[in-house]
Amino acid sequence: MTSAGMEQTAAAALLDAIRFDAAGLVPAIAQDAATGEVLMLAWMDRAAVERTLETGKACYWSRSRQRSWMKGESSGHLQIVRSIHLDCDGDALLLKVDQLGGIACHTGRRRCFFRRAEGGGWVVELKPIKTEAEIYGSGS
Repeated sequence: MTSAGMEQTAAAALLDAIRFDAAGLVPAIAQDAATGEVLMLAWMDRAAVERTLETGKACYWSRSRQRSWMKGESSGHLQIVRSIHLDCDGDALLLKVDQLGGIACHTGRRRCFFRRAEGGGWVVELKPIKTEAEIYGSGS
């Protein structure tokens, strides 16, 4: 078997171990590889996992737009994947990433988890580094 054939077999074995849900998706948590900070949660279909493995850049499935997307394709805030981990049940992924530009959230914040429950309400812990208009243009 050629080395390309062996790589395809190894990738298929990795993908076959993942338990995708009825919609063909698996939740994926992006975590800063250096600090351990949880940056975001997104969804991946099989093709997104394959593309991530091939490119080394985080690719996800958008449930709202019903299409795959590479993190940072519009904003420039790419996620370079350092490692991918599968949980004990095989139904969730953890991607340890280098977050380019320091912004993981579409709202312009470092992370998507910027609200904390307190006193029966939500307290915003992080201000945006950039506005959505600065990131995506005035049409956002």
